[in-house]
Amino acid sequence: MSFSNDTSQKESKFYDFKMKSLDGKEIDFAQYKGKNVLIVNVASKCGYTPQYADLQKLHEQYGNYVTVLGFPANNFGGQEPGTNQEIASFCRKNYGVTFQMFEKISVKGEDMHPLYKWLSNKAENGGMVSDVPTWNFCKYLINKEGKVVKFFPSRVNPLDSEIISIIKQ
Repeated sequence: MSFSNDTSQKESKFYDFKMKSLDGKEIDFAQYKGKNVLIVNVASKCGYTPQYADLQKLHEQYGNYVTVLGFPANNFGGQEPGTNQEIASFCRKNYGVTFQMFEKISVKGEDMHPLYKWLSNKAENGGMVSDVPTWNFCKYLINKEGKVVKFFPSRVNPLDSEIISIIKQ
């Protein structure tokens, strides 16, 4: 029996996640194999909330290059107090959101969701990123192989040229 140190053949754990959408349907992340994915922790009552509009534009204009996934979280300043239904209604009504949104989770602290533990642990996520969200609308870019390749803080707009250039590679 031989063992290889080549981890490039090991499939990313990202594809093992299954999470519930805002409407309670289970979403299997295996469907994102071979796609770039932008994961964003979102909130309805934040100074960065207008980024929903640009996330929607990214989804509409660059959907063939990247899949946008939104994760409501109430970890920063209590800025996402709503229920899943209220969040879904807010996003549709105010920003016409059609990209995939998920149930509210915790993105930091003792109750951090396993997805965010994976995103912020470079030993797990491909060795590129170890950043934990510092506020709402932090972004993680996952490449077509399921590895986290870049973390973008809240201030970086979803339509930033750096994001666009990476996803178009």
